[in-house]
Amino acid sequence: MDTAYNTSSFLVLTGFDLPPESTTATFLFAALGYMIILFCNVTLILAIVLNKSLHQPMYLILLNLPINDLIGSSALFPQVIKEILTNSRTMHYSACVAQAFFIHIYAAGSVFILTAMAYDRYTAICLPLKYNTVMTNAHIMKLITFVWVSVLCLISVLFVLLLRLPRCRSLMTNPYCDNPSLLSLVCANTTVNNIYGLFISAISQVISNGVILYTYLHILVACYRSKRQDTKTKALQTCATHLIVFLLLECLGLFTIISYRMQDISPHVRRLLGLSTIIFPPTLNPIIYGLKTKEIREKFCLFLGIRSF
Repeated sequence: MDTAYNTSSFLVLTGFDLPPESTTATFLFAALGYMIILFCNVTLILAIVLNKSLHQPMYLILLNLPINDLIGSSALFPQVIKEILTNSRTMHYSACVAQAFFIHIYAAGSVFILTAMAYDRYTAICLPLKYNTVMTNAHIMKLITFVWVSVLCLISVLFVLLLRLPRCRSLMTNPYCDNPSLLSLVCANTTVNNIYGLFISAISQVISNGVILYTYLHILVACYRSKRQDTKTKALQTCATHLIVFLLLECLGLFTIISYRMQDISPHVRRLLGLSTIIFPPTLNPIIYGLKTKEIREKFCLFLGIRSF
C-alpha cells in the first residue's frame, strides 16, 4: 500500500538524503552541535542558579531562556541524530506529536520570554526609582508563571484541535515533526485549525512586537536624555544584545511560517528555515548573554578559575 495513504501508528519522515560518505561527518556535526547547546545552556543556568548575587529580576527572567532552549533542542536533536545514524525514517505517531508539541512550546516560549525581558529592561532604564518596588520577587514569579501558562494553553489548544481530526496519511513532508506537517496528514476540513494557527501567530506577534517597539522607543529616549555616559552605554549594550536575539528569532520564525503558506518555495528551503529556528537561537543565546553580560561572565570565569576578560 502507498505510504501516503497508510494509517499505521508509524509515520514515514522525509529523510535528509545524505550520500553514504557524508553520513559520519553529518552525525558528528549534529552530535557536536547538540553537545555545545547542552553545555552552553546548562552552564548559563548553573551560573544564575548557584550565584545568589545573580538572583535579581533580570537574571531570573533570563533563566527561563536557556531552559526553553533546552526544551526545543532536546525535542529535535536526539531524533535527528538517530535518523542520521540509523538511516531510519520511521517515527511513532505519538512520539511525533510529542516532538511537535515541545518544538511549538519552544517557539512560543522564546517570543514570550524575550518580551518579558524587554519589559524588565524598560522598567530598569525608564523607571529606575520604581524598579525595586515594581519588580519584586512576587511580581517576577507572576510574570514568569503568566508566560509559561499562556504558552502551554495556546499550544495545548493547537494540538487538541489537531488530534480531534482523522488521519489518512503517514508520509511526512519534513525530517522532523511540527503542526503544519502533521496537519497535512489529515483527511478532513482543517479550516478551524488554520484559523487558530494564524490567530496565535498573529496575537503573539502583535503582543511581542508591540511591547518591544514601545519599550525600546522609550529606552532610546531615556538614553538620549541621560547625561551619564556610562549609564547610557551600558543600557544601549544590554538592549542591543536583547534586540539582536529577538530579531534573529523573529526573522527565522516568520520566514518559516510564511514558507508553509507559499507553494512556490522549495521544500529544502522550508526544512532549512525550520531547522535553523531550532538550532541557531539555542546555540547563540547563552553565548551572547554569557559574553555580553558582565556579571554572568565574571561568575563563569570565577567558576573556571580564570581571569575575566
